Parts: sequence; C-alpha cells; structure tokens
Amino acid sequence: MTYAVPPPSGPPAQAAQAPVPGLGADPGPRGPAQAQGDRAGAVGAEAGPVARVERAARAGYARIARGLRLSPPTVDAVFAVGLFLATAAALRRPLQDDPRLLVLHAALVLPLVWRRRAPMAVFCTLSGTALVQWSFGLRIPTDVMLLIALYAVAAYSSRRRTLVAFAMLEGGVVLATLRWSVHERGAGTFVSLSAMATAAMVLGLNMRSRRDRLATLEDRAVRLERERDQQAQLAVAGERARIAREMHDIVTHNLSVMVALADGAVFAQRRSPERAATAMRQVSATGRQAITDMRRFLGVLRADEPDALRHPMPGVGQLSALVEQVRAAGLPTRLAVAGDPAAVPVAAQLTVYRLVQEALTNTLKHAPAGTTAKVEVDCTPEAVAVTVTDDGAGPAAPRDNAGSAGHGLPGMRERAAAYGGRLTAGPLPGGGWQVAAVLTLTTPEPL
Repeated sequence: MTYAVPPPSGPPAQAAQAPVPGLGADPGPRGPAQAQGDRAGAVGAEAGPVARVERAARAGYARIARGLRLSPPTVDAVFAVGLFLATAAALRRPLQDDPRLLVLHAALVLPLVWRRRAPMAVFCTLSGTALVQWSFGLRIPTDVMLLIALYAVAAYSSRRRTLVAFAMLEGGVVLATLRWSVHERGAGTFVSLSAMATAAMVLGLNMRSRRDRLATLEDRAVRLERERDQQAQLAVAGERARIAREMHDIVTHNLSVMVALADGAVFAQRRSPERAATAMRQVSATGRQAITDMRRFLGVLRADEPDALRHPMPGVGQLSALVEQVRAAGLPTRLAVAGDPAAVPVAAQLTVYRLVQEALTNTLKHAPAGTTAKVEVDCTPEAVAVTVTDDGAGPAAPRDNAGSAGHGLPGMRERAAAYGGRLTAGPLPGGGWQVAAVLTLTTPEPL
C-alpha cells in the first residue's frame, strides 16, 4: 500500500492516504455546493422514514376520526348526560340537602337530549319545570338550561314558535324578578336576564340562517353539477351527430361514385378497355381521397401520408373537383359560382361543399340514366345561396340516403339551420328535383 509523504518544510501535515488501487480515486476537495448537497441528501435520507411515519400517523388519525364520528342524536345524548353530571357535581351540596332540587335538576337538563328533534316540546317541558320550581319557591342555577332550549327552538324551529318561546321565557323572567329581586336590583336583574334571552334567540336565528344558506349553496352546487353533466352529455351527443353526419357525407358520396365508376368499367371492359382502365383508376383515386378525408376529419393522420396534411378542408374552391368527380361517374353536371367565395368563412364553405356533395350523391343514386345536374352558388357578404337542380324524370319519391335522423336530407337541414338558414328539397313542376339552401353569414359562426 502506498502513502503520501508529508512535505519537508512548513507546518507538519497529517499524512493522507493515497488512492488505493481498485477502490477508486479520491474525489478531491469538496466545494460548498457539494457539501450542501451531501447535507441535504443526509437530511433527506433521515427524513424519509420520519415522513413515512408522519403520513401513517395522519392516516391513522383520520381513520380514528371517521370511526368516532357520531350521529346528531348521539351527540345530543352525550351532551345532555355530560351537562347533567357536570352541573350535579358543581351543585352537589344543595342537591344533597334537598332531594327536590335533584328532581328539578334532572327535569331541567335531561330533556335536552331531544333538543334538535323536538325543540318546542323540550322548551315547554323545561318551562313547566321552571314554573313548578317557582311555585315552590326553590332557586337553582340550572334554570340557565332554558337559554339552551330557547336557542334550540330558534335554530331548529319556525320563527313563529321562536317568538312564542321568547315571550314565554320573558314571562318567566318577569315572574323570577318579581319574586326574588323586587327589593334588590330588580331592574338590573330583569335587564340582564332579558339580554341573555335575547342573545340566545339571536344566536339560534343566526345559526338557522347560516344552515339554510349552506343548504341553498349545496343545492345550487348540486344543480350546477347536474346541469354541467347534462351540457356535457348534450355536447357529446352533438359531437357524435356531427361526426356521423360528416362520415355519412364522405363515405356515401365516395362509395356512390366508386360504384358508378365500377359499373361503367365493367360495361366498357370489352368494347373500350382504355375507358375501363381510366374508370378503375378513378375508382382508386376516389377511394384514396375518401380515406384521406376520413383521416383528416378524425385527426388520426399517419406519418406515411404527407399528402393528407397538405389537403385543405373542402370548400367552395373544391366544388369544381367534386363536379368533375361526379361527371366521371356518369352524371353530367354544370357549376356556376357567383360572388367572391373568399368572403365566406371556412366553416360555411365546408357546409356549402357538404350540401352540394349530398345533393349530387342523391341525384347520382336516384335519378335515371341521361339525367343532367346544375349547381349554382351565389356568395355575398350577408349570405350564401346554394341550388342543386337536376332534370331527371321519374316518380316524385323522396331522395334520401338514410332513414335515420341526422343523415341525408335531415342532416342537410341541420347544417343549414346551424347558420340560421333554411333548406328546401322536392320535385319540380316540370320534372326533376331541386335542393335549395340559404346560409346566413351575419350571425356568429357555430362552434
């Protein structure tokens, strides 16, 4: 083992042990920050078990408190019995000298067990006991229990009964003053006893008002929580309906176009293979577009589909591509856009696009062969008018893609109503079908 040799000159230095191979190098001199960190670590290491013990103790205290939590009747019984024993111990000598005082003492204290459940009955019992005491000329300090009974009446009974109890107690104060204090300080005694009765009544009334206020606040909190839950449920239902409507528009339109293109490809397979191949390529492109629209709408885009991030939400500017898609499916369609679409909000443009998409899908599915369609969009700063007309002949049957609410024509009406607009759909007098909607832009956009 190797040791460091002290320097030859200067004050003698303590020999320091050199680094021992295999045990690591000496960390060298430690700065204030390192020393403070070491002290903090040591304190933390010591405080860890202490903190765990404190947390366990607090948890134990909480369990004990929950176990000792008593019901109001039990609390009243314990209070009355404890008060009886305490006052009996304080009045031990007078109660031993006159057994009648012990009976009156019990009759003035023990009925307080029912002070919350029957406050007026308890007060009347105590008042009758005090009247019997007055008639026998017995004086006992336990009469102060009448103040507790009056407080209970004020806190747990009606205001009318509170006033009756206060008047009865004031009558007792008058009788007691006339019998025992008329030749002494009668006026002072009456004023002091009346002040105590008034204070007991006021305290009881304040307690009842506080309890009623807390009950009102609790009821309001429950109602607000219920309303919040209802609003959340309505929001969820609305969001589900919106998702279902969007998915219906995306899936139904693209599937209808794909079916029409596939039928055309099968029909032209032998006579015109090039047209059949073109139709099938259009089917593939339509399917990919549908997948892109669904993923963009649901917000689950994958990293291997960068094109979806560059596609904007469909609007008035994408109606030309929609019309071309419908034409490729076999429905000759014309598009006429008037006004400046840039002044129309993005959400309103999406609504216009979905209305035209749904109307053309209905025409593509229900109109006979040889039908032509026309799409007219008129954009103004105040409103957007959309009209989709076709000249298909046939029965005036409703054109709807779904029988449930929230899809097809009902869904189109909901979209228009979201902007304070209206939508009409029905057969034309000379044949054909027309869907017309007007969206109002002067109202705030829907969320």
